[in-house]
Amino acid sequence: DRQLTMVGESHVMRQLREQVAMAAPTNGRVLILGENGTGKELVARAVHRDSTRSERPFVAINCGAIAEGVLESELFGHERGAFTGTVSRRDGLFFKTDNGTVFLDEIGETKPDMQVKLLRFLEDGTFYPVESSTPRRANVRVVAATNRDLMEAIADKKFREDLYFRLSVVKVVLPPLLSRKGDIQPLLQHF
Repeated sequence: DRQLTMVGESHVMRQLREQVAMAAPTNGRVLILGENGTGKELVARAVHRDSTRSERPFVAINCGAIAEGVLESELFGHERGAFTGTVSRRDGLFFKTDNGTVFLDEIGETKPDMQVKLLRFLEDGTFYPVESSTPRRANVRVVAATNRDLMEAIADKKFREDLYFRLSVVKVVLPPLLSRKGDIQPLLQHF
């Protein structure tokens, strides 16, 4: 798809493509850091597209745009009656995306309780749907992204250091367009 192409031939874009090419075939988690609009989801999709999981689903979810209780249900699923009006059990994205890739955008916006649950999942692939005492398993590659300074959030006790290290097996830092002036013309032509 033309809209999902990483555009540019600047030195930093060539380096970025090399990083993606090295990270994609592994099963290592990838943490993508960069300002809004720098293409974090494009990088996540490129990692998935070039991975051994490319034939399996890729699902993106914005952790900052969903209330925490809803985010937990979206990721882990829930049992019947877990919320007012829920009449059936629902599988979460981790289960539905088994053997695929889940992109957790704006991971820096998650609250401590959710961070603990994500950490548990990253440790062994086990999770509990909301209101369930029965563990489930899924084999999902997690790619996460944020525009926040996670080291500052760790220092302020707003983000778990152990979660940061679990997520950043491979860390990709996206430069702002301001530092990629040579890519402006190719971007204009592309769009």
